[in-house]
Amino acid sequence: MSPRDEVPNLKGLDGEGSVQVHQDPEMKIEGAKVFSVYGKGGIGKSTTSSNLSAAFASMGKRVLQIGCDPKHDSTFTLTGQLQPTVIDILKEVDFHSEELRPEDFVTEGWGGVQCVEAGGPPAGTGCGGYVVGQTVKLLKQHHMLEETDVVIFDVLGDVVCGGFAAPLQHADRAVIVTANDFDSIYAMNRIIAAVQAKSANYKVRLAGCVANRSRDTDEVDRYCEKVGFNRIAHMPDFDAIRRSRLKKKTLFEMPDEEDILTARAEYVRLAESLWRGSDPLMPESLPDREIFELLGFD
Repeated sequence: MSPRDEVPNLKGLDGEGSVQVHQDPEMKIEGAKVFSVYGKGGIGKSTTSSNLSAAFASMGKRVLQIGCDPKHDSTFTLTGQLQPTVIDILKEVDFHSEELRPEDFVTEGWGGVQCVEAGGPPAGTGCGGYVVGQTVKLLKQHHMLEETDVVIFDVLGDVVCGGFAAPLQHADRAVIVTANDFDSIYAMNRIIAAVQAKSANYKVRLAGCVANRSRDTDEVDRYCEKVGFNRIAHMPDFDAIRRSRLKKKTLFEMPDEEDILTARAEYVRLAESLWRGSDPLMPESLPDREIFELLGFD
């Protein structure tokens, strides 16, 4: 079956009016701790995901990172280059997945992190949920999940439709990347609502948010206090992080400059916190009017 043939499930398993692709229940990820990283487009989800993967690897964990964006740039700082997508590789074999080997779609990156770029369906066709489902199916078929400690889904933008909410059906915890500004927090508010909707039928819960590219965190903290959410990390707007992207490297491969050491330590602290686990958060997202009143200008 190709993305063009995929038909959304209309049974409304995630609530009345839900129209989306549902994953095969046999394709559950078991044994590993699974995290999905969300946030507004361009906020630094891939930078956060890749450095978090590297941090877990530095702790001795076996890590798998799955990029869920058609740009397929989630793992390039781990591998040093853009990787082909699962959907493109499947097209090459006319969607006969039995012809593929793990090395066809999995690349080993820094620290032994296993890197996969799921990609997305052709523009204007199909559903991202299909792509996520096929990727997990391939990984299971080739036993790639049996010796994995941590799986990180790096998910496209702030899209919370059924397709790109599909990683939430596998995740234990969702992490939201935000900045200390209205647009990022507005997107975070929508993502919180989506995760809470999924949590009615799946094990996923919210872990907290990462304030990224932000000197201050006052607006993020004000929102979190209002809705019952937590900021679990803060990554200032260090130029060293921008330079690491240009060099196609994670912070863990960069020279030991002061800012890089500070950022590395924060990613390791975050990884350690996520590994230990925490009580699930159950924030109440705000209606649009209320979030405008909370964070909007007079």
